[in-house]
Amino acid sequence: MPTTEVLPRYDLADKVVLVTGASRGIGRAIALACAKAGAHLVLGVRNLDASAPLIAELAANGKKPLPLRLDITSAGDVASAVGAAMDNFGRIDVLVNNVGVGPENRAEDVTEADFDFTLNVNLKGTFFMTQAVGRRMIAQKSGRIINISSQAGSVTLLGESIYCMTKAAINHLTRCLAMEWAPHNITVNSVSPTFIWTDGTAPALADPEFRKRTIAHIPLGRIGDPVEVAGVVVFLASPAASLITGANILVDGGWSVA
Repeated sequence: MPTTEVLPRYDLADKVVLVTGASRGIGRAIALACAKAGAHLVLGVRNLDASAPLIAELAANGKKPLPLRLDITSAGDVASAVGAAMDNFGRIDVLVNNVGVGPENRAEDVTEADFDFTLNVNLKGTFFMTQAVGRRMIAQKSGRIINISSQAGSVTLLGESIYCMTKAAINHLTRCLAMEWAPHNITVNSVSPTFIWTDGTAPALADPEFRKRTIAHIPLGRIGDPVEVAGVVVFLASPAASLITGANILVDGGWSVA
């Protein structure tokens, strides 16, 4: 039978959203956007002190988030954070896997330590964070998982072979989990930004030549803003996206089609 909804809903009213790496950049924008849409927030951060400005901003808008120490490469941290979120709210409706690292290093210079560090965060950490929350979502028979990937999973970036590899893997993991967990009413999607103005990208983008070369790849002709990624996340978490799973949405200004 068709749904009785007449118009799509883009709100997250009373949904519990766990955002990893929430204290700054894209994670911060996602947290603020989800709060604006009505969500209850769980903030997974490595440094609780660093989340103080975000907590204050959310409080000024009438929101009281649950900040939790979370290093996704630590099995203990993952179990503790997921358990605390469940104890506090009784459920997790949306998981946003935002944590990722991308140290630049040409392939011929990559060491085993470099390789292991990037894979431990981007792949191993993301997988086991997703597994821990996914088990809870399977039990509650619903959930949304949104992986913050990168255009690097779809295009090549010089000096970023390991990073590109991990993001391509995240995109395929997204498809695999979408298929496996669909019977439990869980959707799994990824969002792939281009270069976005954040604290992490600011040093590179401050170089006029680097910025010029970067923008030359982007048909829309500009660097992205974190809120432009957050908007896609809110959409995928909302009732309006209930039939979307296994998708990778590129927020890249056209880089991948140029």
